[in-house]
Amino acid sequence: MYKQEAIKPYNEGDKQQQVEQMFDNIAPTYDKLNHSLSWNIDRYWRRKAIRKVASYKPREVLDVATGTGDFAIMMVKALGTGTYITATDISEGMMNIGRQKMEKENMQQQMHFERQDCTALTFEDNSFDAVISAFGIRNFNDLDKGLAEMYRVTKKGGHLCILELTQPVSFPMKQMFHLYAHTVLPCYGRLISKDPAAYGYLTKTIEAFPQGEQMVGILNKAGFSEAGFERLTLGICTMYFATKQ
Repeated sequence: MYKQEAIKPYNEGDKQQQVEQMFDNIAPTYDKLNHSLSWNIDRYWRRKAIRKVASYKPREVLDVATGTGDFAIMMVKALGTGTYITATDISEGMMNIGRQKMEKENMQQQMHFERQDCTALTFEDNSFDAVISAFGIRNFNDLDKGLAEMYRVTKKGGHLCILELTQPVSFPMKQMFHLYAHTVLPCYGRLISKDPAAYGYLTKTIEAFPQGEQMVGILNKAGFSEAGFERLTLGICTMYFATKQ
C-alpha cells in the first residue's frame, strides 16, 4: 500500500465511497477553486500535456478521473474531428458539471461521460489509442490496480499521459509550497467549498503520493515502457508519459 491510499477525506467508511462523496460535495465550486488556487497555471499544464499526446494523433482516447471534464474538453478541441473521448469518473456530481460544459461547447458527437470504477474498468483490452488523467490518480484507492487497468485498455503502441500535483523537491520552492499548502489552500478551500475536510485531504495526498523516479518505477511495474516525467512550474505539477509496447 502506498501512503496516500491510507488517507481518507472523512473519518470512517470505504475510501472510494468517501472520495466520491467528497467530490460530489465540492463539485459546484471545484473549477473556481482549481483555477484560482493555481493562478490558472493548471490550464498551461493541461495544454502542455495535450500537445504531447496530440503529436501521436490518437483517435480513441480515455480520460480517467475526468472530474469536471476540462482535460477531455481541451483534448477534443486540440485533436478535432475524427477523435472520440470517453471521460470517466466515480463522481456523478463532477461529471454533471462536465456534461454542462460539453453541451455548451456542442461536443456531444465527440465525447461522452460515464461512471466507471478506475480499478475495474468495463472496457475491453486494447481499446484506446491514448489514456490520460489529470490530478486524479492520487485519489485511487488502489494505485497499482488502477494503473494496471489503464495499461490493459491501452492499445499496443498507445500512450499514457498523467498530470499530477506534486511536492517540489528544491529549496526554496519546497518550503514555500509547504507553507501555501498548509495555510492558504485549506483556508480558501474551506471558505469557498464549505467542506472543511476536502482540501485538507487533498494537501495530505499531494505530500504522500509517490513522485518522480518512484512513480516511473510504478508505471513500469504496471507494464508500461519508456516511462518518464517532467516537472512543471518548479515541481508543483509533474507530467508522466509512457508507452504500451
